Amino acid sequence: MAEATGGPIVIGREVPAGAEERVAELYWEAFGRKLGPALGPPEAGRRFLAAHLHRDRAVVALVGGAVVGVAGYQLDGRGLTGGDTRAVLDAYGLFRGLPRLALLALLERTPAAGELVMDGIAVDAGHRGGGIGGMLLEEVVRLAADHGRSTVRLDVIDTNPRARALYERRGFTAGPTQRTPYLRRLMGFTAVTTMRRSTDGRPTGRGADGHG
Repeated sequence: MAEATGGPIVIGREVPAGAEERVAELYWEAFGRKLGPALGPPEAGRRFLAAHLHRDRAVVALVGGAVVGVAGYQLDGRGLTGGDTRAVLDAYGLFRGLPRLALLALLERTPAAGELVMDGIAVDAGHRGGGIGGMLLEEVVRLAADHGRSTVRLDVIDTNPRARALYERRGFTAGPTQRTPYLRRLMGFTAVTTMRRSTDGRPTGRGADGHG
């Protein structure tokens, strides 16, 4: 079992009860620049994420019982970060909520047949560099295989080369890149690359879909 400061690293397949706010904090730290226009300001965004988490749609890394890393995924129509149209309107009101729904729609991705979509990895700053990201990725691949999925898909933005390097080291192959210059000022990125990895170790083909 791998070790980290504070004890061994334990990988689980569900967000522990009571850790919703911690997971929301980690997710906002990692993806707040992208999520901010839709769910911000930060305090409101973290509160919304915590209130609408699907705890069974994540792989987590625990040290001493505390969540230090999380990888969310979509499966059977549900992802880690929930909240439907009514939830957004209730939280932000009609006039502020409608444009936020339009922004969230830009971030939605629909899995293809036999595909599990991963929503990204967030690791606590004090535990980065210790292999937790790779451990989470490998568990997501195993989980996808356990659910009969042949491929794991993720989308990585051009301003996160560190994440892309991790995915490549773990066997993900880059596919098409969708240019999104219209999102640069709003969400801080100008391109999204789709990456895939087979759950049985075989090379994946270059898909035709992008960030959607």
